[in-house]
Amino acid sequence: MTEFRQDAIVGRWVLVRVSDIWPPDRYHAGQAPRGAAISPFIYGREDMTPPEVDAIRPKDTRPDTPGWTVRTVPNKFPALRIEGGLDPRGVGIYDMYNGVGAHEVVIETPDPRKQMADFSVAEVADVIKMYQNRYSSLAKDRRFRYIAIFKNYGESAGASLEHAHSQIIALPILPKYFEEKLQGADRYFSFRGRSIYADILRKEYTDRERIVTENEDFVAFCPYTPRYAFEVSIFPKDTSSNFGGLSDKQRLSLGEILKEVLVRLKQCLNDPSLNYYFNINPVNSEPQENFLWHIDIIPQLFRSAEMEWGTELYVVNTPPDAAARFLREISYTAQV
Repeated sequence: MTEFRQDAIVGRWVLVRVSDIWPPDRYHAGQAPRGAAISPFIYGREDMTPPEVDAIRPKDTRPDTPGWTVRTVPNKFPALRIEGGLDPRGVGIYDMYNGVGAHEVVIETPDPRKQMADFSVAEVADVIKMYQNRYSSLAKDRRFRYIAIFKNYGESAGASLEHAHSQIIALPILPKYFEEKLQGADRYFSFRGRSIYADILRKEYTDRERIVTENEDFVAFCPYTPRYAFEVSIFPKDTSSNFGGLSDKQRLSLGEILKEVLVRLKQCLNDPSLNYYFNINPVNSEPQENFLWHIDIIPQLFRSAEMEWGTELYVVNTPPDAAARFLREISYTAQV
């Protein structure tokens, strides 16, 4: 038996299986190692990347030398170029811009054997600090409207290198899906006079069954209308939270919960390929008071099929309450 469920923000429908559900071992999602030892991101190979634009490193070390803990470099094969103007123009009925933007790689560790689930909480917090630094720096460029921060882990999630890294892309446009989120949050507030994100949090705390884990500052849960099985969202509990303004304490809290979720997914689903992305407020635009930044984590467990391609109707074979239960059952010990 299945249920149609409609997302309260963007209006998207999903089809969720609520009986004869798929347990974790129904999915085949194991990771195959792909030779991280030859990574160009390790100590001593800094000359194999473009010159770094930012790094967390001791003050007595020079750029593009060993000693760093997190390092950001321009993508060697960028989708967008930082140089030049947008040159907006029309070609018949179509609008066009030059492919101007920024495309950066965040090298999360010098150790090619470690993935983020293996990091200490402090190491994850340092990666988040780098995300904040780059978000704030790129936001100063008036050409940009949106900063996309995302991670591809595993070959089927789009990762071309096994060495732990993530990417940042600064865009002169708002992606359509994100624009739909902003508009949906505004519509909800206009209709009900309340924040959709505050109501989502209230619903999760009322039901409790979809919450995976939480700490003082953040809560991780499987959303009621997921697009994918075992999808997890991480929300700040403070609905006025600003990603760029996270304090040292809040960064550690976020590092703690992000690490825990990644460990639970890894152990529950046999180390699946996954993507995560940060949904963050637009830059160089009017304040979006009805939007709350958050993280979406999507294990790649099931290839899209005819239903998704033909109708954009996502079919989810493990409902979110069951997925959260499977994830909670994983034994986890908090680490520093």
